[in-house]
Formats: sequence, structure tokens, C-alpha cells
Amino acid sequence: MPLRRLTLTSALALMAVPAAAEMNFNRIASFPVAQNMGEGADTSRETSPEIIDVTADGMTLVYTDSPLGVLGRIDITDPANPKPLGNVSLGGEPTAVAVIESTAFVGINTSESYTAPSGGLHAFDVASGEELGACDLGGQPDSVAKAPDASFIAVAIENERNEDLNDGVIPQLPAGGVALIPLQDGALDCDGMIKADITGLAEIAPGDPEPEFVDINANGETVVTLQENNHIVVLDRDGVVVSHFSAGAVDLDGIDATDERGALVFDESQQGRKREPDAVKWIDGDHFATANEGDYEGGSRGWTIFARDGSVVYDSGTSFEQAIVKIGHYPDKRSDAKGVEPESVTAATFGGTPMIFVGAERASVVGVYDATDPANPVLKQLLPSGVGPEGYVTIPERNLLVSANEADLVEDGGARAHVMIYEYAEAPAAYPHLTSEGMADLTGWGALSGLFAVSPGEIYAISDSFYGYQPRIFRIDATSTPARITAAIDITRAGMPAQKIDLEGITGDGAGGFWLASEGRTDRLIPHALLHVNAEGEIEEEVGLPEELMAVEKRFGFEGIAMVDGTLWMAVQREWRDDPAGHVKLVAYTPETGEWGAVRYPLDAPGAGWVGLSEITHHGDHLYIVERDNQHGAAAKTKKIYRVALTDMTPAALGGDLPVVAKEEVRDLLEDLTSTGGFVLDKVEGFGITPEGEGFVVTDNDGVDDHSGETMFFPIGKL
Repeated sequence: MPLRRLTLTSALALMAVPAAAEMNFNRIASFPVAQNMGEGADTSRETSPEIIDVTADGMTLVYTDSPLGVLGRIDITDPANPKPLGNVSLGGEPTAVAVIESTAFVGINTSESYTAPSGGLHAFDVASGEELGACDLGGQPDSVAKAPDASFIAVAIENERNEDLNDGVIPQLPAGGVALIPLQDGALDCDGMIKADITGLAEIAPGDPEPEFVDINANGETVVTLQENNHIVVLDRDGVVVSHFSAGAVDLDGIDATDERGALVFDESQQGRKREPDAVKWIDGDHFATANEGDYEGGSRGWTIFARDGSVVYDSGTSFEQAIVKIGHYPDKRSDAKGVEPESVTAATFGGTPMIFVGAERASVVGVYDATDPANPVLKQLLPSGVGPEGYVTIPERNLLVSANEADLVEDGGARAHVMIYEYAEAPAAYPHLTSEGMADLTGWGALSGLFAVSPGEIYAISDSFYGYQPRIFRIDATSTPARITAAIDITRAGMPAQKIDLEGITGDGAGGFWLASEGRTDRLIPHALLHVNAEGEIEEEVGLPEELMAVEKRFGFEGIAMVDGTLWMAVQREWRDDPAGHVKLVAYTPETGEWGAVRYPLDAPGAGWVGLSEITHHGDHLYIVERDNQHGAAAKTKKIYRVALTDMTPAALGGDLPVVAKEEVRDLLEDLTSTGGFVLDKVEGFGITPEGEGFVVTDNDGVDDHSGETMFFPIGKL
């Protein structure tokens, strides 16, 4: 089979950079923490960076890894090229870390049971891994914070509840508390430890406080969140209660509160929703911010700024979540729980601007706020993160922000856990690539699976069966930055959302309507089909597969559809039962005559997993085809665009010998897929070409289900 490589105009050359670019954060590196396992280690084990800090020189990141029971270290001397420094074994479960100079203070849980909690605060030399000291805490540590003047460490001793006992409702003794441990010349002074009693303060289970997170301000005051108790406490340096108050509740309107609906509908409300804050961070001596993740009764989907006396200075309400909805990161399967679930918050000053960073665990997004006015913080950016951001560290002296993303999906063949590094610099914001900002109604989107390009200002995309009760065509204007969704067209039968379809391809019918390819799943009673819809999305014709194809069909069906001179061409993703190994069908159907046929297409050999097709589109004298493997990150080898000459596309009758076409490589997309500093995403699902030859690519974010939610939508230049 002849194979020829073609060259396209660089997409970077097409991106206009403003003459005076403003300061923005952009991701510059992603470090898979499995690289910190020793040589010869079983890297298929789960590994999870959770809480993260940095040495005083800003050159070494230190993070806790609970599944492995280690402290991980990363060299960021060159932040764009982080390097592994290995793990330090701890002999227990690390829950938090704070670094002073080059000493890491680590909370380690050694509890044998929920009723007999135990743990300690241990000090380690970051460079050597040598243990320098330890204090027995007499309970299970959760969060650790360092005083700005390095005079003491605060530890939240949670003594967490058993979630399987009484549905997790507290009280469940023993009660938690806060330990304040002095430092003498940088060493732990266990004899000087103060145990602050915070029982009897909260309205909810006052006898069983469960501290979740601590932070210390420049005055030596420690703020403590009691998440399950929905309460906040401020302690002085001696552990005396300065103030305490309920975290309160909010009324939420315009949210999606229904799970397993397969549709993004933001017309519901939750009244009196408890904040139940997780992380907390002082933003100055009088104010602190909380991430209101929620526990078993609450979660306000946002974040709050409190004054130290408990008065609410600012609450984001639903604005943070709605901003996330617009960039396609909304986790629909979490709708009946806590939505985007803000879990982490930190703050620092960059370039003279006080900033607050809010991490949405389920949406895998970092919100960047200008907090110049604490009563009116302004959302400046939404940054893509790895799956399940848990902890952050800011390094303003180096203009760096770092996120630790705890979810490792190795057992399911998904993305590995990563630490991600962002740089604050004079440059345009690289993310998001696509937004529904500006639409009259709040419009969520995701799981994009096919493209059809009329012009840069008129590109059509479809969503797949993840949103099975809301199949849609989205109209995209790619002339703006980021590209904007300007319309959402519902696919309907008799005026109702069409069911039992899995849209994977779209092309125009030449008369203002569309032909759609629906990938079948016979075991789920979803038929393989072609759908002809009008401009309003109503299905006017449905075409099933002929007997010759149905006799050999398998799950992985049509992925993409293109129209060439009245004939529709569909790419079959993987081999069906009659295909030789390494070959798939390109199927032809002529609507006017009802005639079917096919050719065979040769696949690249997989490096791991499988290789298949995910798109087909027409331009000039060729059909262009996306060929990809199902691998993420460094394991990804095949993310390519090929083309086949139309002179090769002479379909033979089904059921007999099919001709094998020759393919030419047009573009290897691996470099494009790492252009924003992230790991390679697995699903390149859509490719469209305008009549003038401009190509556009989109990835599928799986509806933010076991996925970072990141969608890449980008031009690749003129063919």
C-alpha cells in the first residue's frame, strides 16, 4: 500500500496574537506521577497526587500520594519540562503536606478503625527523604498548614466518620480537633503541642466536630472548616476560639438537579442548600475564601468569601458553575449530587493583583479570580486541569500555578493522574477553545463527535449518545477566539427528542438539511442508521442497514459521514466480522437509488489497545479520514488524518470481495494535541473542511464522565 505524507499550513501561523497581549495563565506542562515510581516498579498500580506544596526556592514540588503511601517529588527547575525525583515511602497514608524551606511536614494516617483513629505529623528532608522528627497526634490528621512566619504547624484532626454507619450521619465519636505544633529552629516541638478543643460550637453534632481543612494568616490565626458540621472556627495562636459561626446556606436557581437524564437542562432549584465547605484560604488578615464542596446534606456548587467575624462578603451562587457549563465541562452525572463540586481554593498575588483560584473537582477546572475587591471578585479565566483537581500551590515569584489531580483511571484504561503546571505571562488565554457564552439561554454541551464545515463562521457539530435524551446539532462560529456555539438544534421525531440514536457523523444534504450517521449498539437495541433531518432538526427519513451488513455487524459502527456527488460515504470504526484483521469498511449509500456498496481501508498497526476510524469528510478530489488509537498521554501513537483519492473510491457490491484503497498521511495530530500543555486526549472525533480548504478538528470529552472534560477545537490550516 503506498503511503505519502503531506504538509499543511501550521495552525499556529493562523492564530492572530494581539499586539498588546494581556497577562494570562496558560498550562505549560503535565507530569504523569506514575513516572515517580522506581525503575522496574509496577507502574500499573494506582497513584494519586492530592495535596501539594513547594520548597522555598520554588524548584521542587512535593505531593502526597495516598494509594502508594508515599511522598512524591518533582524537579521544576525548568517548569516546562518537569522531571521525576522519586517517591519517599512513609509507612502510612499521607493526607496532607506543608513545606518550610526544604522540610516537608506530612500528616500520616495510621488508623486501624474509625473508632480507634491514630496518626502523626512527620518531618522529612525533601532532598534526601530522611525523616527528621515526628509527633503523635492521637488521631487521624486530614489537613496541614504552615504559619507564614514558620513558627508553627496547624493540623486538622478529623477522626472521620464511617460513611456506611447510619448513612454517614454524625455524631460518630471520637470527636476531632485541631493540633498546633510549635517549630524550634525548623524542628518539631512535640512537647509544646496545643490541642484546641472545638467541641460544643457547631449547631450540627456539636459534640463531634470533624475538621476538614486549616489555614493560617499573618497574625497567627488558624481558620478551620468543619465540613460535616457546616461550621467555621477561627483560633488564635494559643488555640483559643476567636470566633465561630455556621457556614450557612444558599438558594440555588437555574441548576440541573436531575441525574441519569442524559440531558443538560438548567431549570431546577435547591433552596436552603448548606455550604458545607471543604478547603479554606486566608486572602488577607480579615477575610478568607471557602470552596463549598458539600458532604451528605449540602454543597452549594460555588465558593464564598467570609470576614473573620462570619459575615458573608461575597458568594458566587451559581455563577461559577454556569461559567463552567458554557465551556463544556459540566459533569451531568453529578447533577443530583453537588454539580461541579468546588473542593479546593488558594490565593496569591501575581503581578500586583490579588488572585483567588477555585478548583472544581468534578468539572476538572480551575477558576482564576481577580480579588482586588473582595466584595466583587471577577472571574478572569477557566483553566483545564487533570481529572479531579485536589490541591494547588502558587509560586508567584516564578509566575507559576500548580495543580495536583488525584484521579488515576488506569484500571479503566483511562488517563493517568497528573500534576499540571501553569505560567502567568503576557500571552493570550489558550483555553477554552469553545464556549456557548453569548447565547440567550444557558447552553451546556459536550461529547462532540462529528463536524461539518460550511465556512469558518458556520461549522456544525453533533453530540453523541451520552446526552441520549437531548441529541443536538450545534452551530459554531470559529472566527472568534474562543470559537462560539451560536445555536443548538434539537434532533426530533414528531416534535419530541429522538431516542435510540448515537450520533457520530454529520454532513450537509445540499438543501439546508443534514444527513447524520448513528452508530448502533444491537445489545442496547440502538440500530445502525442514517438519518435525514431538516434545518430545524426534525427527522424526515431513516435508513437502516441492508441485510448484507447486518449479518456481519458489530458494536463499533459508523463514525463519520460525507456526501460526494449524491453518494453518502460512512466510515466504520473497527473491523466487522467479515473484515480481515487491520482493515475496516468505508460504506457507500446512494439515497436516490437505494444502492449500497463498500471498499476496505487499511489501518495502522496499534502500539497498544486498538486503532480505528472516527471521521470522514470530503474536500476536492479526496475523502479525508481520521484514524486514531484509544490511548491517552504517552501511550498514544496514532492520531492522524489520512486522505484517499476519489478515483480509488469505487464501491463494490456488499458480501463479495472489496477493493482496498490506498491512503496518504496528511497530518499527525499528536503535536496539536499537546499544544496547550496537557496530555494527549484519546478521542479525536470530528474533522471538517470548508469549501476553501480550511480544516478544523474537535475532540470528544465523554460528557465529563471519567474524563477531564477538556475539549480541543482547533484549526489545522489550509489543505
